[in-house]
Amino acid sequence: MKTSRAEIGPYVTKDGSEIRELLHPAHHGARNQSLAEALVPAGCTTLLHLHDITEEIYHVTGGTGIMTLGAEKFPIGPGDSVLIPPGTPHCVANTGDAALLILCCCAPAYSHDDTVLLDSPT
Repeated sequence: MKTSRAEIGPYVTKDGSEIRELLHPAHHGARNQSLAEALVPAGCTTLLHLHDITEEIYHVTGGTGIMTLGAEKFPIGPGDSVLIPPGTPHCVANTGDAALLILCCCAPAYSHDDTVLLDSPT
């Protein structure tokens, strides 16, 4: 199955990032995983959160930022990949002048119900 980013509308997730579900079981026939593109605008930070069940892999395709992963903080930029084990608090801050773009692979597939916010919205 092939999908086209241009034909997929974005939505905002619990952590505040804008997401396009490129492949997801609810819409595209994938069974055990999902692939999404996350956009974090310049100067913005996603809410600190975790997933009890889901393992995530982030792959940065554009922009720069700071990743918080558990007790660690480190810079991220194009070409960087980050493994996020289940139960690990994480968020990203866009430190650049352009959108921070991240491909997010989730197994099992992304679900709002598996997203636990650790910061309250401001």
